[in-house]
Amino acid sequence: MTEETQEKKSMFRSFSKNFWTVITMEFFERGSYYGVRSILSVYLVLSVAEGGLGFSKESVGVITSTFQPLLYLLPIFGGAIADRFGYRLTLVFAFTVMSLGYLLTGFMTSYALVFGSLIFMVVGGGTFKPIISGTIARVTNKENSTLAFGIFYWSINLGAFIFPLILVPMLKEISYSYVFFMAAIGTGWLLLLNLFVYKEPQKPANTKPLSKVLAEVFYVLKDFRFILMIIIYSFFWILYFQQFDSVLWYFKDYVDKTPINNFVNSILGLFISNPNWKFDVEHVTVINAGTIIMLQLVVSNIVKKTKALPTMIAGIAMGTIGISILAISTHPFVFIAGIFIFSIGEMTAHPKFISYVGLIAPEDKKALYLGYSSLYGVIGSGIGGILGANLYVYFVDTLKNPTMLWITFSLIGVVTIIGLLLYNKFLAPKTVDV
Repeated sequence: MTEETQEKKSMFRSFSKNFWTVITMEFFERGSYYGVRSILSVYLVLSVAEGGLGFSKESVGVITSTFQPLLYLLPIFGGAIADRFGYRLTLVFAFTVMSLGYLLTGFMTSYALVFGSLIFMVVGGGTFKPIISGTIARVTNKENSTLAFGIFYWSINLGAFIFPLILVPMLKEISYSYVFFMAAIGTGWLLLLNLFVYKEPQKPANTKPLSKVLAEVFYVLKDFRFILMIIIYSFFWILYFQQFDSVLWYFKDYVDKTPINNFVNSILGLFISNPNWKFDVEHVTVINAGTIIMLQLVVSNIVKKTKALPTMIAGIAMGTIGISILAISTHPFVFIAGIFIFSIGEMTAHPKFISYVGLIAPEDKKALYLGYSSLYGVIGSGIGGILGANLYVYFVDTLKNPTMLWITFSLIGVVTIIGLLLYNKFLAPKTVDV
């Protein structure tokens, strides 16, 4: 056993029970969320005869452009709320509301009630998010925090990979509602884990009251260069959020699944008799999560010494190529290649974006700026849902031209690249090596 391996084993043993408790919470919460998201937009637009709710794509775009931004916005304030009322009590609220939101969504059929139920879910999810990272920060130290957050991000993608791959296909065969009931159970049982296993971590002396958090909003919004960079970068995330809406609709309507079904079943046939695996919409988000699980460490190692902003631009260029590949063919291997390449672009660009924010932030405001860097998700998802739905209806449903849909999204990627190049030339801080 090498010295490095022994050191890692020692680090794993250094993590407390509270750390592994919140990792378990993160795995089940993210698995439940991505399990639902893997089929939500398709379920909402499917006809009632097909087991869906029959909503229009435009109306679904309004739903996703409302609840997704809240999921990125609420954690900014959720951390201060948790500091004020305690982590355990806040988790009671988060798991109760989140689980109830999923449960109600599984029962509701009217647009208004489904909309309201999903808002319930996201209020719980947005309150939950900062508590997990906050707990990890409190129960780790300089020596093991990097590994701790690596395990944290791994657990997110593992949940996003396993739930849609294994549970969702079985449950939706019974009824799409069962996917929501699964998520309700997947998050609801965490209430027991919180009450009987989780321990309130020690509260640091410098926790911020909510009033200060609100005041800091205006401080950050006054920084024109920072906000402009966030706005430019968020255009790339308009593309990312298509994976949960327009990409799923396109996959269902246009992609021929037969070659993949035959290929996978031929392999499964070596081990079991008469396999009947089907490549379906829930597996689309699995491609993204699986790519990140396999390659994030490799990609991070390749770009660890490269400059942040040029690496972001290269990653966005790769993501744009991934989206443009969808315009080439409806063949499933081409589709998978597009999502795969987009995912590599995402995992190249995003860690460097976080690094870049840390580099350009004022020395005494780094934590503040990193907290507000999540505004990219607010803007990207807020625009992405409505824009994607309307472009899909225009180019695909009306003109029967899906190629133009992906070319249009590719152009948004090109605009993002040009915007960041101009930002780097004229507005990027010259005092920092970025």
